[in-house]
Amino acid sequence: MAAPFTRVYRPLWRIITTTTLNKGVRNISSTRQQCSALNVKTAAVASPWALHGAVCLQRLPVVSQDRSPIEEEFMELMHQMELERSLLSDHELRLLEDAARMSRKQEEDYDSDEEEEDYRDKEIVTAQDLEDIWEQKLKQFHPAPRSQGVDEKGVSSSERCLAESLILLVKKDVGSQKLWLLPQTQWQTGETLRKTAERALASLPGADLKATFLGNAPCGFYKYKYPKDIQKEGRVGAKVFFFKAVLSSHKHLPLEKNSFAWVKKDELQDFLKPEYLKQVSRFIMAL
Repeated sequence: MAAPFTRVYRPLWRIITTTTLNKGVRNISSTRQQCSALNVKTAAVASPWALHGAVCLQRLPVVSQDRSPIEEEFMELMHQMELERSLLSDHELRLLEDAARMSRKQEEDYDSDEEEEDYRDKEIVTAQDLEDIWEQKLKQFHPAPRSQGVDEKGVSSSERCLAESLILLVKKDVGSQKLWLLPQTQWQTGETLRKTAERALASLPGADLKATFLGNAPCGFYKYKYPKDIQKEGRVGAKVFFFKAVLSSHKHLPLEKNSFAWVKKDELQDFLKPEYLKQVSRFIMAL
């Protein structure tokens, strides 16, 4: 007689669990529908701004900078102090030993057999002989020039101003104007802004530049409006995100003249527009 009542008294925890799961499924389904509707609405409303990724490519100094007059005086002072406090080197001791041996040879009671016993069956090379050999090698050494000169290489070459840091600029068509800008290109769906900046550098015509990017986050931002004659398809302007990179290697061939320029930080004002220069100067360091 107890069996029929088993199905009537269902455990309470099963009723609560089933009800909660049903409500959770309905809530998840409702949330997915809302998100889907929001994505469709967002995709339907296009942004009036075009996104661009740009790269601030710097060529670091190749040689040290020339010393100032006060640095020259300080260097001479340090050399003099080091000379006064230093001990004789092995080579200087050898010079003194050779001089003493030559002095003994000139004495009347000089015994050549006793003196030459330590050097028998050995080729005697004096310290002065070594100095003569080193002098000849020094005459054959020609150091590389510290500067190539602006007039010789021009701003299109990255080999100018070797003691200073240079920034790469390119000339772009913006409407009816040709403006100097950092290398940039428009963002494409599915790529990160850093990838966009890398593509902007790789797509430069006639350039084979290898760069090391410094991080994944932009170092600067600039926003500008297009000229009215090219505003179309609801786009009013562009938002540019800058990424920093350091030149690691390149072919030693000058880039196309009047299209590329390697300039110092204090030369940027001769190339860039004031508003653009104001934003760029914030993240460019004169290394």
